[in-house]
Amino acid sequence: MDTLLLWDTDLFLWLNNLGTPQFDALWLAITDKKHTIVFYVILLVVCSKWLGWKNTLWLLLTIALLITFTDQITNAFKNGFQRLRPCHEESLDGLMRLVKPSCGGKYSYFSGHASNSFAIATLFVVLFAKRFRAMRLLFVVATLVAYSRIYIGVHYPLDVLSGALFGAFAGWLFAKIYLRFIPNPL
Repeated sequence: MDTLLLWDTDLFLWLNNLGTPQFDALWLAITDKKHTIVFYVILLVVCSKWLGWKNTLWLLLTIALLITFTDQITNAFKNGFQRLRPCHEESLDGLMRLVKPSCGGKYSYFSGHASNSFAIATLFVVLFAKRFRAMRLLFVVATLVAYSRIYIGVHYPLDVLSGALFGAFAGWLFAKIYLRFIPNPL
């Protein structure tokens, strides 16, 4: 386990130090939840034209439950594992770039941004990708959000990968639950 954590730290330092001040504002914008929320609200409005108001309300409820679920599980893992964020790790002082003005919470395993981004992307892909293949591009958005956490210096790659995998599973699970009640949303 120590070897895995050492590799994770080395990979974090390499990826984090690829960043340059010219791109910091871009990655801060990508990691900002406000931008992601606006993006998904626009997507939901577009989808609501196909779904109708009743199925859209069910989808909104599903999304709210999904985000609550991923947030609670993420917090349970963070409190359970208690792995310090790289920006709280004294041994990394001077070796990493902290782009964000503050470090954030104390613990990092696993990334809530990654889990939420992949959960929502997976939900939309499972529900709509058969009819709208471009929905698969949501995984690009989720990957950018997840990587932004490494870039700005608040998560290790293993935090991001674990969050993405958990989020994808949660999104798939909630999509299947939604489809159980709304078998043909489109």
